[in-house]
Amino acid sequence: METKIARSVSEFNNELKLQGFKAFQIDDDSNATRIYSRKDFFKICLTTGISKIHYADKSFEQEGTILFFGNPHIPYSWETISTTYIGYTCLFSEDFLKQSDRLESLQQSPFFKIGGTPVLKISEDQRLFLNTLFQKMIEEQASDYTFKDELIRNYINLIIHEALKLQPSETYSLNKNGTARIASVFLELLERQFPIETPSSPLQLKTAQDYSKTLNIHVNYLNRAVKEITGRSTTTLITERIITEAKALLQHTDWNISEIASALGFEYTTYFNNFFKKQTGTNPRSLRESEI
Repeated sequence: METKIARSVSEFNNELKLQGFKAFQIDDDSNATRIYSRKDFFKICLTTGISKIHYADKSFEQEGTILFFGNPHIPYSWETISTTYIGYTCLFSEDFLKQSDRLESLQQSPFFKIGGTPVLKISEDQRLFLNTLFQKMIEEQASDYTFKDELIRNYINLIIHEALKLQPSETYSLNKNGTARIASVFLELLERQFPIETPSSPLQLKTAQDYSKTLNIHVNYLNRAVKEITGRSTTTLITERIITEAKALLQHTDWNISEIASALGFEYTTYFNNFFKKQTGTNPRSLRESEI
């Protein structure tokens, strides 16, 4: 069977994709805000310093040590305020954890949900203990131990269990303009779904309802916020972005049209053809042939 060419991503993204896990120490601001565009990685940070985290329609301003949980499906931004900022970060994919059948704590925890509690205040004793767990993960990822992935998953699970015993941060405020923030989160989340890198990793969020469910808000609230800020409907923005991606796939990959249709979330190729023709006035095959 012919192997389809995957679309390129950065070396850091490729490393994460292959291993499913990456842990590193934060020793300066560049590591604290290290960029990766993959959309399927969870993030746990243990940091000491002064920072402000914008997460959905909330802002958390923290001083001291915090434990932060980032969901790849919920965009967030991080402002480092203090000149010194230290700690640890680990990134991991859902597939990496799926290899364990003992991670109900992750599925049930409130930490990775938009209405949950992504920021926890950490005492000095807790910081020292959690430091040890992150250090162990960093050591294991560099080791030749046969079962190191299983051991790393146990460390992640232990961090989650320790977090479940803690009280969530109460020091957050709603953004002054919640409408603008929700629209901004939607637009970033929309862009995070792209590019589609392989036919086997299809588009997950395809409708306004999909986005509202992920963001844990009513679809009418999402639609009003997006319309007020952008002047356009949620569905229009989703449609335009899918069409842009469809054109890129037709012009720059060797995938056949049925694979492109599937990658973009269409159950049947005819649905994709009709959708594309309605939006562009031409069919996918004609567009591809015109570019040859």
